[in-house]
Amino acid sequence: ADLPPRPSPRAPLLAPSNDSMASGSQSSWASYLTRGVGPMKKICIGGNWKCNGTRAKVAELVTMLNSYGPLPLNCEVIIAAPAIHLPYLRDNLEFGVQPSAQNVAKDGYGAHTGELCAEMLLDSGIQWTITGHSERRVGFGSEGESSALVAEKTKVALDKGMCVIACVGEQLADREAGRTLDVVLGEHMSALAAALAPEDWSRVVIAYEPVWAIGTGVTATPEQAEEVHAAIRKWMAENLSPAIASAMRIQYGGSVKASNAATLIAQPNIDGFLVGGASLKPDFLQIIEACKSASASC
Repeated sequence: ADLPPRPSPRAPLLAPSNDSMASGSQSSWASYLTRGVGPMKKICIGGNWKCNGTRAKVAELVTMLNSYGPLPLNCEVIIAAPAIHLPYLRDNLEFGVQPSAQNVAKDGYGAHTGELCAEMLLDSGIQWTITGHSERRVGFGSEGESSALVAEKTKVALDKGMCVIACVGEQLADREAGRTLDVVLGEHMSALAAALAPEDWSRVVIAYEPVWAIGTGVTATPEQAEEVHAAIRKWMAENLSPAIASAMRIQYGGSVKASNAATLIAQPNIDGFLVGGASLKPDFLQIIEACKSASASC
């Protein structure tokens, strides 16, 4: 039996009927399970401070975050700070806001000068890390990280017990050439799928970052973002499983700010944000508030 159209964003979804189950309609269940955020899945809001923050500035930012008070019950907030500031965040963030690393090594302890391994992060009380951010894929005056390396780092972090925000996204030239899904699905997601076991995905958040929209002030329209998010979820359903696809939180990252957060989060397959510049401003609190309002009907 055909399912009804998807309700308003994050409203409870209607499951297929018992008759549909009895007739063995797996396609109905596959469609149902891949329709975006269910009512019990928390919106994941990440702040990426990048290479920013003196000790004084970080103290100000932590005070700002704590001023929000208890987080909305439907939201999880994670702050990726430079490694030198992570102990301060661990000790001073309140109300369940979690600190995250911005990168993790592919190796453990050993002769790896300048690296920060998962074991060190966990020993310091840091549970989360980002992998594959577009800036690291491009590189800083040297060759950037390949999709294979990003997948390897992601797998190592997960095997050690961390949770990962894994970033995917196309360059402007890719979008203009019509290669967005070739890059996002055929390269980035495929590499992750080849490296990860089915049980790993429960500790992964996918962040879709159209690179042409990061730090440029240009934001993908809600329709552009939703199109890619829906394609990611469909690809996961077909190549991993409908259950993994349904449970996956897919963040949007690309010049997210207070003025556009409510419109973006209203899209059925956008499950949160990875916020850059605005995470260093009071705007970030308004982004959290926009996500709270978006799911008030649940």
